[in-house]
Amino acid sequence: MESRFPILAKTMLAPTIARVIVGAPLVARKARAGNFIIVRVTEAGERIPLTIVDADPAGGTITLIVQAVGKTTKLLCALQQGDVLRDVVGPLGNPTPIVGCGIVACVGGGVGTAELYPIARALHQAGTIVHAIIGARTRELVILEREMAACSTSLAVTTDDGSYGRRGVVTDALGDLLAGTPEVGAVYAIGPLVMMKAVVDLVRPLGLATYVSLNAIMVDGTGMCGGCRVTVNGQMKFACVDGPEFDGTAVDFDELIVRNRSYADLERIGDQRLTCELASAGTETR
Repeated sequence: MESRFPILAKTMLAPTIARVIVGAPLVARKARAGNFIIVRVTEAGERIPLTIVDADPAGGTITLIVQAVGKTTKLLCALQQGDVLRDVVGPLGNPTPIVGCGIVACVGGGVGTAELYPIARALHQAGTIVHAIIGARTRELVILEREMAACSTSLAVTTDDGSYGRRGVVTDALGDLLAGTPEVGAVYAIGPLVMMKAVVDLVRPLGLATYVSLNAIMVDGTGMCGGCRVTVNGQMKFACVDGPEFDGTAVDFDELIVRNRSYADLERIGDQRLTCELASAGTETR
């Protein structure tokens, strides 16, 4: 098992979003589109799942895109080239089935675009015609626009505040795309749970295959902890070993949204403690 996972490069894509290239040869050798890893930044830190955005088997590296929203992701985004991650376990989850045929829509919301990109790229490389839609709250949070455009026949960008691209949400653009391109045979959607639920609600009446990647709470990523339980077609599934990709029309999103808020108070406390620790360290160094 690999014991050192050096950060070989880091680039800020937005004020709170970092692209990190990590040395992990064994993971890079096996990674496929749709796989994820479990990362631990420090010895006593929590384990968090992160999608493998890209993998270079020859170079022995994987690429991660991380948004600093809580204690662990903030710690990870604060690391620099030359620092080392404590643990990287993977690749985990089932890779996305890639079939080179037809026309699909790929819809990404926020940092979910980072999870969508390797899937869209693999579909494109297999000969599928990809129409992409990516959205964010503001212009500065739009990521991977150039990369998504390179693997798509068309690309629409939306922002909630209208600061870039089309004003509105991704479902607005998706509705127009489906109305004007009836040949679309499937929709892939990755982003916040409420966004994926909205996409499914929009597409369901059309009877299209709709695939979503679920960012449920995970601890070990191997099905042992049970934290990532999700109801699919009335049956309990584990997002880590049965997914992370599921038929969106079969997912109980309302239940999953509630479950994902289970540790909101503890997450807020951890984030506040980190802020206090950083402020205290800054005072001591002045």
